[in-house]
Amino acid sequence: MLDLRYVVENREVVLDMLRRRGLSVEAILGQADPWALDVERRSVLQKVEQLRHRQRVAGEEIARRGKAREDATELKAEMKGVAEEIKALEARLQDVQARLEQVLLLLPNVPDSSVPVGPDASANAEVRRVGEPARFAFAPKSHWDLGPELGILDFDRAAKISGARFAVYSGAGARLERALIQFMLDLHTKERGYREMIPPYLVTAETLVGTGQLPKFEAELFKTRAGDKDLYLIPTAEVPLTALHRDEILDAGDLPRKYVAFTPCFRSEAGSYGKDVRGLIRQHQFHKVELVKLTTPETSAAELESMVADAEEVLKRLGLPYRVVLLCTGDMGFWSAKTYDIEVWLPGQQLYREISSCSSCTDYQSRRSSIRYRPAPKDKPRFVHTLNGSGLAVGRTFIAVLENYQQADGSVVVPEALRPYMDGLERIVK
Repeated sequence: MLDLRYVVENREVVLDMLRRRGLSVEAILGQADPWALDVERRSVLQKVEQLRHRQRVAGEEIARRGKAREDATELKAEMKGVAEEIKALEARLQDVQARLEQVLLLLPNVPDSSVPVGPDASANAEVRRVGEPARFAFAPKSHWDLGPELGILDFDRAAKISGARFAVYSGAGARLERALIQFMLDLHTKERGYREMIPPYLVTAETLVGTGQLPKFEAELFKTRAGDKDLYLIPTAEVPLTALHRDEILDAGDLPRKYVAFTPCFRSEAGSYGKDVRGLIRQHQFHKVELVKLTTPETSAAELESMVADAEEVLKRLGLPYRVVLLCTGDMGFWSAKTYDIEVWLPGQQLYREISSCSSCTDYQSRRSSIRYRPAPKDKPRFVHTLNGSGLAVGRTFIAVLENYQQADGSVVVPEALRPYMDGLERIVK
């Protein structure tokens, strides 16, 4: 969340930020006014402090009268009333603070000054293109045709089992998915310095509040009941990886912390019905290799650039053409201050499609999760900066391999980088 002092002292900046993100101030804040709530909070707090001061002074006077054997009945009665008034004011203060915190949870992060301003994806800025899309001597097919024809993807049986937006991988398809996961993990751990983790796939509401998915995006999550509490299926490994150090103070010498995890991800895709309904593009369940960093404010900008390079390296070694795009204010995530999307070329669809999103969240998540570090042994703790990115979305990489390496006879050549993970298999055939 944003720092309360920052919000209070920068009213117009915050309101302008919401407008630049294309958000309705009324839709975000509703009837709640954080600036009015803060004025009320300060007023109540001042009254409480004045009454407590009166209690201390009266206590000393009562003690003095006791020693002097003087009557203090009237003063004691007055203090009883003061105590009741303080109790009522403290309850009011707690209510105001709770309402103020709820408002702060609904405010998005402030975009970095380098982020282009715009309402939607049309204002995104292309940073670079790498690799040339292949020219086919035949009409390239989409993966939703290639996969079933090769017998490695089955959407119909998945629908019979679970409904729409699921897939069954089989044979060489299952092996290809597993090979991509292993290849990505090996690259990030052996060459790029990430520590591999296997986090829980079910998390508490508190964890999701910490990373920003709750309370705003509950409709996009799958929830289940475990005993007397709710647990949520993770939408991405970013959630449990970022929460690893919740309520901790880290040593500056241990930063940056670099984590990588392969997990299944679960998303309800609320509001996306009728959009990307074919194939693997928008599934309720999919695989992803996620990168997360915890770092200092001074190094977070450089760490974001290196994270993008880490994700790009996967595509380079697979020989897949792609482009990097800097998202505008109206297209980036709620908790992001700056986001690069990496989009891979899909010849079967004749477009670039997002395969990774790498974001700097500055101290937005760490403030919500209370993740801090101490610059020096006796220094006051500061909030870390959190970063996350896909390294990569496995299902979409699977799509890119099928579509870019398809052959005229319907087979698919296995990229050389993946062959060691597939027992030397060079081609997927029907």
